[in-house]
Amino acid sequence: MSQKSPGYSITVRLRYADVPGFLGRITSVIGESDGQIGAVDVVDTKDNWITRDITIGASSVDHGERIVASLRAVSEVDVINVSDRVFLMHLGGKLSVNSKVPIKTRDDLSMAYTPSVARVCKAIFDDPDSAFALTIRRNTVAVVTDGSAVLGMGNLGAKAALPVMEGKAVLFKEFAGVDAFPICLDTQDPKEIIAICKAIAPNFGGINLEDISAPRCVEIERRLADELDIPVFHDDQHGTAIVVLAALMNALRVVKKPADDVRVVINGAGTAGAAIARLIASIGVTDVIVCDRGGAIHRDRSDLNPLKRSIAAHTNHENIYGSLSEVLPGADVFIGVSSRGALSASDVKRMAPDAIVFALANPDPEITPEEAGEHVRVMATGRSDYPNQINNILCFPGFFRGLLDARAQGVNEAMKIAAAKAIAGIISDGDLHADYIVPSVFDRRVSVAVADAVAQVARETGLSRRGQGITS
Repeated sequence: MSQKSPGYSITVRLRYADVPGFLGRITSVIGESDGQIGAVDVVDTKDNWITRDITIGASSVDHGERIVASLRAVSEVDVINVSDRVFLMHLGGKLSVNSKVPIKTRDDLSMAYTPSVARVCKAIFDDPDSAFALTIRRNTVAVVTDGSAVLGMGNLGAKAALPVMEGKAVLFKEFAGVDAFPICLDTQDPKEIIAICKAIAPNFGGINLEDISAPRCVEIERRLADELDIPVFHDDQHGTAIVVLAALMNALRVVKKPADDVRVVINGAGTAGAAIARLIASIGVTDVIVCDRGGAIHRDRSDLNPLKRSIAAHTNHENIYGSLSEVLPGADVFIGVSSRGALSASDVKRMAPDAIVFALANPDPEITPEEAGEHVRVMATGRSDYPNQINNILCFPGFFRGLLDARAQGVNEAMKIAAAKAIAGIISDGDLHADYIVPSVFDRRVSVAVADAVAQVARETGLSRRGQGITS
């Protein structure tokens, strides 16, 4: 049986004779087509005919079409309509703007708008930081993309990136109460992106960069961080690295191996792989080899871009050559941020005892838990249908909540480490298990813990602008 996903579920509206046994016949057809029946709702009954909506789980678009074809083949059944539930959810977008203040009377209008609003404008002119207390800047993040690297699908452009950015904004609100707004830019020129972000920065308390291709995203983030007085955070890099660090800390607790004594192989030398390599060093991991399609990244390679040259300078201290399969034997940890099928069962079998494998390629991991089997002690993926889902949702809502609460002027490494420790710390020693090294993305304790940790570090490291009076 194929794995069903809500992402491919459909709702089929059927009209058929209202006679005993007919519904059973229909459900049998769905079952024989490997469909998973969800809700069954009556829409209408009239003249001995009944109309029902049946929600069906499928494993792909093609699978859903096959199920519908099998229903159309049943005599005396009319398929009136087929709805893709994902597209229904996106009709009209996933966001709206709502007013926080009622405008019911002349007094309301006078205070919210002219003439009284002029007093607030003048206060902000006199004290620019008061915008954090007196405008939406207090709780608003820009989710900025150029659509050049959308969810692993590649360069889809600004319009096609908008559903992802909307979704990110929904998650900000749901998990941390942060008002986030999608900004999809119809340019892929780094200089233009930087200029636009600087121009719109007065509206926001932070900028979350998203789905911008490497290595351009590194320079964009660096320039914006240097030139703006609000935090800039590229989630594809740092959010991933933070959650991986949290998972690794707990996985090492499970296998009882010290961080400074393990060998880590990372497959994928983009921004996420580079960020992971840097951040895991904070807990003492020093023996790291990063691989790309050309194999291990080492200092003698002549084909490295600036990002990979930086990786070479800080990892693979013994300058080891070889493919992923050649450098993996004896490794304690594999972290994949690459592509489907990059890792084989025979590769995993040659790792050290009590191996840890994080196969994070989405939607299909470098190796599935079924393929890795008994050769792995701790296994994690990016998918929700396996244990140990390593998902950035565990980081970015709470991370920005903490930044906004502290009125932070930037992001530093100490915040990232504190966030990772906060995520890992949600799981107590008594609850820790090979199949439970990261909390659920729906564990509401996570964003609170991350926010508190990040805000505390912002204050301790001098990045918080929280003070007394109206600017607070």
